[in-house]
Amino acid sequence: MKKLTFVAGSVAGIALLTAMFGCGGGAETKTQVPVEAVKTEAGVQVAESPYAAGEKIYKEKCIVCHQANGEGIPGAFPPLAQSDYLLADKVRAVSQALNGSSHEIVVNGKTYNAPMPPQVNTKEEAVAVINYVLNSFGNNGGTVSLEEVKDVVINPR
Repeated sequence: MKKLTFVAGSVAGIALLTAMFGCGGGAETKTQVPVEAVKTEAGVQVAESPYAAGEKIYKEKCIVCHQANGEGIPGAFPPLAQSDYLLADKVRAVSQALNGSSHEIVVNGKTYNAPMPPQVNTKEEAVAVINYVLNSFGNNGGTVSLEEVKDVVINPR
């Protein structure tokens, strides 16, 4: 029984360390936002997906904890796929991407306590990644605009 408790504790500890050090944190994002660029393929101009910048940020910053499918890690990191918490307040989601979160949240009836460090540095980056998530993983969450988040304060780091 002691061995099982030790193993469970070790797994939880590794998950927490992964969250703290594996997530993107506030490191500089390499993605340029907004994305209104046009790619040229075989001489034909093709508009880049409106969510391409957000997808790139997600893959750089969010994928370790929330996973490639947006389902998170049960008991450790909440899902973004079909997330009642995310879809209930888009402005809060942008604020959390910018400032992180250290309080308990309930997502789809399950409680999560893992801290999330700030993931992006600008409102443009936060809007891009949240809009990507709102329209990925089976979500049909619409979008959030820079105008809607103009009053979000970016905490000093």
